[in-house]
Amino acid sequence: MRAGLVTVAVLTAAALVGCDDGTGVRVVVRGTPPATPYAGPLHVATRSADESGPRALRQASGAAGRALECDGEIYEGGGPDGWSRADGGDTPEDGLKLWFEMFEPVQPAEGYRVERAEADRVLYSFDVHGRTKVAVVVARDQPGRPGWGPETNASCDPAELPARYTDAEGLEVWTDRAGRRVPVRRLSSSSGPEHCDWQSARFLALDGRTYARDPEGVLGRDGLLRAPYRARVRMPATARDTGYHYRGLRLWLTGDRDTVYVRTAAGTEAWPEVGRGVGCK
Repeated sequence: MRAGLVTVAVLTAAALVGCDDGTGVRVVVRGTPPATPYAGPLHVATRSADESGPRALRQASGAAGRALECDGEIYEGGGPDGWSRADGGDTPEDGLKLWFEMFEPVQPAEGYRVERAEADRVLYSFDVHGRTKVAVVVARDQPGRPGWGPETNASCDPAELPARYTDAEGLEVWTDRAGRRVPVRRLSSSSGPEHCDWQSARFLALDGRTYARDPEGVLGRDGLLRAPYRARVRMPATARDTGYHYRGLRLWLTGDRDTVYVRTAAGTEAWPEVGRGVGCK
């Protein structure tokens, strides 16, 4: 297990000390030396794929994907990410900041450490309890792209990140009976988007299917639900408690996966499945 992340080669003073981005946020911070830093190559050939499974993501994310220390599977990854001739930065940290500017990733925007550095590449890592959960490799002077810029990136499931980050993104991470955070790839929920006027609704994603709470009928009005949302129902005798819970909500399932049952302090609600390809007009 890596105990922390820090530079293992001489870089510029700005990269070592960390830099304020103008908002008081330190993108890169100091850290204690890792017990076993990532020892593989920082340049690994990537292979693009239309799939989003773990194997495809590992192939697409090159060295960044190899540097992760996930409890589960890789969640996101990609590269090589090109930057234009005018975009390249003067320092490795400029290359890391460019990743945020170009792609606006839903990952922490502060607290990265230099885990490994070479003459033309640097591995930045965001770690949780000494384990790498987000990795970004920046490169210098690539063909037609002078300066430093992002090359590959990869991240673990958002449930492996601290709650302060997932909460800030409005991502509702559920926990199991033992209090462990459930992978978002398996289960998550979120409020409906305001730009669709769906903020009164709540969506729950479970094993690739989406269900919804629709107390004001904003989804049912547009025919987006496969069945009506019901605010008060009797819990089916065949329902089982999954043990998954989130702030007073407890998830129950039956063999019929067209509807999930959510127990609250006020009773039991039936959340129907949402039709495929839902989007507001």
